[in-house]
Amino acid sequence: MTYAVSVDTRIANGSSEMDELQRVGAGALLEDGFESVEEIEGPDGMEVGLRDTFVGVYPGGALLKVFVDAPALEFAEQAVRELVEELLDRTELLSDWTVERCEVELQSDLAKESLDAADGPDAPPDDVESRRARLMGLAGGAVPTVAPGTPAETAAIRSKIRTMAPRLAAFGLGMFGAREEGEEGEKGTKGTEDAELAAGALIWGTDVLLDELFQDAHALDREETNVAECDSPMWLLDELPPRYALQYDARFARRFLVTAIALTTRLTEGSFKELSCVAEELAFKLLLRDAEVTLDTFGLLDEGVSSALECFADLVYEDMDHEWLYDDSTDGIDESEMGAALGIAPMGISSWFTPFNKDGYVHPYAADDPDNEKPEGTAP
Repeated sequence: MTYAVSVDTRIANGSSEMDELQRVGAGALLEDGFESVEEIEGPDGMEVGLRDTFVGVYPGGALLKVFVDAPALEFAEQAVRELVEELLDRTELLSDWTVERCEVELQSDLAKESLDAADGPDAPPDDVESRRARLMGLAGGAVPTVAPGTPAETAAIRSKIRTMAPRLAAFGLGMFGAREEGEEGEKGTKGTEDAELAAGALIWGTDVLLDELFQDAHALDREETNVAECDSPMWLLDELPPRYALQYDARFARRFLVTAIALTTRLTEGSFKELSCVAEELAFKLLLRDAEVTLDTFGLLDEGVSSALECFADLVYEDMDHEWLYDDSTDGIDESEMGAALGIAPMGISSWFTPFNKDGYVHPYAADDPDNEKPEGTAP
């Protein structure tokens, strides 16, 4: 069976975060290391086949996705952990890095088959969106063991999501409409719980967002096709503007995934200033959607929390021009005289990874390279 193993590697404690050049170098070292491996020796000499890898480097380390063929989940996880630790150890410049997390996930189509095969009272619902919402519950990790569907379970998950809020380091709760003590008007901390739930759900949704994008990128690469023609179910990329579905191929998926990693890294490490490009605007839209579905799944999306998320979105987005990409009647407006009069920036897919301004950050892997433009569908 094919397993997707997520591995989070970190630079040594106390080390300075990597600059752009160092991140490019670290990514190249990791990719070269994986390319030299065809099979991994698992426990008791068990052979584990290496099918595909993805490396996403951020200032504090690298997020890896390793696809392997293994007879059991435990074999896949242990084999990949040992492989990554060995690659780090034998690479001098990465030898002080550590493996912080190594988790196994089923490949998307196999997971769907598994759900389809289930029966009995706990069988999953028929529609894809409900299944996706059900699987979302796995992203946040363990919660206190209580009876499912009970008030105790809701309270436990509410508490867990609220404790995740501080990890959204780029923003205070005021971005979600919470009133800090001492402000004019009503005193106290009005809306704090709603704000914490909204912020924590964005952290929870980050795991969901990246995992779904990893799965979609792998499916498109495996079938060598695009979203419009892919036989495997898409988890997320089919929610991008449908007018460009034929151009959402494996290379696009990888660029969009790296953009989402760069965005969520800035949100959680505290360096976020503004959305940098159209692709980030769309990734942020999907992150908000995953946060809402997470809250709704656990019965926590009430009016107060919805308002907190809306307040946050309004403050982060400078404009909502990207929404016109979902309206076919506005196709080409960004290139028209009307678009120029309204100050609408180019929104065609060819400009999605172009920074809005000189301060906008786009990851080097995803950024446009006018001197070495690669056609969609080719290897980077």
